[in-house]
Amino acid sequence: MVEIFTSKKKSPDADSSSQGMIQKCFYKSSANIKFSFRRGKKKWHQALLNGYDIEYIVILEDCKLYRTMTQGLMPKVSIIMGSTSDLPVMSGAAEILNQLEIPFEMNALSAHRTPEEVEKFAKGAHARGIKVIIAAAGMAAHLPGVIAAMTPIPVIGVPIKASLEGWDSILAILQMPPGIPVATVALNGSRNSAILAAQMIATGDEALMAKLIAFKNELKSKIVEANNELAQVKYPFKTN
Repeated sequence: MVEIFTSKKKSPDADSSSQGMIQKCFYKSSANIKFSFRRGKKKWHQALLNGYDIEYIVILEDCKLYRTMTQGLMPKVSIIMGSTSDLPVMSGAAEILNQLEIPFEMNALSAHRTPEEVEKFAKGAHARGIKVIIAAAGMAAHLPGVIAAMTPIPVIGVPIKASLEGWDSILAILQMPPGIPVATVALNGSRNSAILAAQMIATGDEALMAKLIAFKNELKSKIVEANNELAQVKYPFKTN
């Protein structure tokens, strides 16, 4: 849904040029455009806090597009890491989600150092509209499993290579007891975690599914290009 906020005292009527402009702006997006005109900053601040079904907020000034807010509005994916030292790895997940235009949030939480905050996050994620949680941790990597124990939302675990060649974090995330699954990707496999999260969400979102199909086709084209490049490599006994 798109919520429209205007500085005009009077809301634009149903046939206004503003609606046509906004429709054109969002024609490629997955947003279900429902024109709901409101006035005043206080109202759109409230929408940011409470509008879990709002995908975009468009702010109009004198019926001209002034500002579009698309992120931080309704995150569908939550990326959680043990500390900012994991950011170089987890930035790969952020890049994929950004490329696929999936709203997401990033936070640092520790199962060992901030257990109360982890519990608060895990128990409140569903009510905030989060669809998938990506949790990354290294060493004694309990963060994904602890979150999974307290939420019905799918949790994807990313083992971080910090010690013991990463085997400690792999096994800590992978070997979950029955009833508390964590979908575990490869060591430092943040990009795959984001793709998997997108695939989960896309089962109920045809527009996102189309983006994923295009993304996978692009991967195929890269292999075709690679083979074309390899065809130019010459060796006396190379046969192709």
